[in-house]
Amino acid sequence: MQSITSIFIAVGALLASAGAMNVANAHDVQALLKAADQFRMSSDNLQVETQVNSRKADGSADKERRYTVFAQAGRKSLVLMQSPADKGQKVLMLGDDFWLLMPASQRPMRITPMQKLLGDASTGDIATLSWAGDYSGTLVGTEPCATDGMPVAAGGPQTCQHLSLEAARKGVTYQRIELWLGQDRHEPVRADLYVQSDKLAKQARFVMDAAAAPTQVQEMVLIDRLGNGKQTVIRYLGRKPRTVPAEWLNPMFLSQNPALD
Repeated sequence: MQSITSIFIAVGALLASAGAMNVANAHDVQALLKAADQFRMSSDNLQVETQVNSRKADGSADKERRYTVFAQAGRKSLVLMQSPADKGQKVLMLGDDFWLLMPASQRPMRITPMQKLLGDASTGDIATLSWAGDYSGTLVGTEPCATDGMPVAAGGPQTCQHLSLEAARKGVTYQRIELWLGQDRHEPVRADLYVQSDKLAKQARFVMDAAAAPTQVQEMVLIDRLGNGKQTVIRYLGRKPRTVPAEWLNPMFLSQNPALD
């Protein structure tokens, strides 16, 4: 009887230990994601001037677009399209809901975060900037940063922490993300982005402002893995803290095509 009791105690201790490790792992992942987010979004309310360039399969330039992104606390974002081809168009994100607003229409149109803006940059790629609030996952381990054909920017870290992330809510662009962060500073280095069918949709590489002592992401390079292999470069031209008026985050107000500055 004593031996059986000892076995139950030992098993219980192992289960408790495993549970504690899982809690610690989840805590570690969230801390890492918050650190990585700081390299992309340094404030809860931010204005980001963004340039998106698409490249053909042979690497030659294709199209260019400019956007002003107001990323606000509480999973809210407003994107103003600034290029002549689509000037006046807006995309509003409130949690899991996305709307496209056209200058000639007074009816906001529902869209998905996967709908394209230019090249292989989707609405979600431009409008959303948070990993910590949208994903949970596990720390896979430490491994080389450059694998699977994805290079690291010159001077970048050679050793990364590999995180495997699952979407924590329905309105995210990607259902699963394999993310590699720099070992020492936890800056984002590269990511594999999977859609709901668990197909690899895109691979992303992050270019920092200074490889030796990075403070923010300067570019995100997206490579399409579902078909054409084209590249899309999202370049962050400028960031500054900015809290927008509450009415700017109302689709019915925006449908009146107000002047926003």
